[in-house]
Amino acid sequence: MKFDSRFFLIIVAAIITYATFLIFSDFTEINNSINNFQIEYLPIILILLPTGWLFLYLRWQFLLKNTGATFSHRMNFQIFLSGFALGVTPGKVGELLKSQLLKNNFNIPRKITAPIILIERFYNAVGLLIISCFGILFFDFSALVLFITGVLLSIIIFILRSKTLFSKFLQQISKIKFLAKYSISLEDSYEVIEKSTKPKIFLVSSGLSGIYWIIESVAVYFILLALGINIIEFFTIIPIYATSMIIGVASLIPGGLVVTEGTLAGLLNLHGVEFALSLSIVVIIRIFTLWYPVIVGFFALKFSGAFKMNSKNNDD
Repeated sequence: MKFDSRFFLIIVAAIITYATFLIFSDFTEINNSINNFQIEYLPIILILLPTGWLFLYLRWQFLLKNTGATFSHRMNFQIFLSGFALGVTPGKVGELLKSQLLKNNFNIPRKITAPIILIERFYNAVGLLIISCFGILFFDFSALVLFITGVLLSIIIFILRSKTLFSKFLQQISKIKFLAKYSISLEDSYEVIEKSTKPKIFLVSSGLSGIYWIIESVAVYFILLALGINIIEFFTIIPIYATSMIIGVASLIPGGLVVTEGTLAGLLNLHGVEFALSLSIVVIIRIFTLWYPVIVGFFALKFSGAFKMNSKNNDD
């Protein structure tokens, strides 16, 4: 497997972004926060995040089984984790790597698995929308954010449930170079899309997504506590984090870089955290929530056989 140069550009962009945040931060406060980091919270944070990933894996497995696919759970879990390595690509489309790995290891056609990865992105957004409902209680603008997000998700559901509209959507994404090779598989897979959005599947997948985001929000809460930030209540952290993630996802920028960080820093500032300090706190939060899984994903790539893949794509 070869990494596109754009992937490394994303890494460079992330470094520049975080360096800029730190430059505008209060270095005295940063130093105090790091030196006073309450290490007893670290095991809780490092356990909570993978616990959330397990619920994403249960969703992944549930959606795969719904298609009738058969696989080894051990290898499938490694393939699932491998997708994290490319989670900083726009809309996390780099996770389409999982589709090729499933074909290589279990001979499951991409026309079955590629649409599930697309559906996963949809259910991530639904999960965020669910927990963002807490925000109506705390932010004046949350109702507007929820309304806009709800409208967009309704449009997506309409597209996914209409074969004609779905075909037109694929015609558009086929114009994007690094997605073009998957468009044929997706075009032949409308049945999988339809199965994956039926009411029962929708409820279970949305529920698992919501649980994941709640667990990650709990982890963020403990990160703040470890940094000595205890002026924000837990039920306020949930909509703060969810709102920043929604805006980051909507931006379509790889990993939501800059947009997610900026929104999160701004919302923390609104709730009493000094803006200069909030910038440095956001960098630490994103190291745990974005880059920790990316690192885990790189280790999983080795065991999933990704590095043995050649650049040539097999047709299904």
